[in-house]
Amino acid sequence: MSMTMKLHYDVSGDDFTRAGEASGKVKAKLRQLGIDPTAVRRVAIALYEGEINLVIHAGGGEIDVEISPEEITMVLTDQGPGIADVEKAMTEGFSTASENIRSLGFGAGMGLPNMKKYTDQMKIDTKLGEGTTIYMTVKL
Repeated sequence: MSMTMKLHYDVSGDDFTRAGEASGKVKAKLRQLGIDPTAVRRVAIALYEGEINLVIHAGGGEIDVEISPEEITMVLTDQGPGIADVEKAMTEGFSTASENIRSLGFGAGMGLPNMKKYTDQMKIDTKLGEGTTIYMTVKL
């Protein structure tokens, strides 16, 4: 692949029937492009975790993915409540998900830690009451 490809997805909030659709489509596109399977797996895991966070915590949002020969960049943007304590939110097992969400099998507190674990770079910009933007990169 010699040029850059951009993908955009809108993610609905509280729609668990469609949660994971965007990350699944990105995974399929990366496979179709012949991207290294290890990189595809890392992107798929990080993006799925981010997409689920958009559904659970932010009332939905947007995902933008840029695929270049050097890297895959993912930007997740929402107008949710923001993250009160980013350091705490990055702790494995910490979750603000409701019991209802947990009963559905989500909200184990591994979203942000897994997003960081499976990417080469991750940056969180968040403002309480305004929303959050997360930037993630996987090098190829």
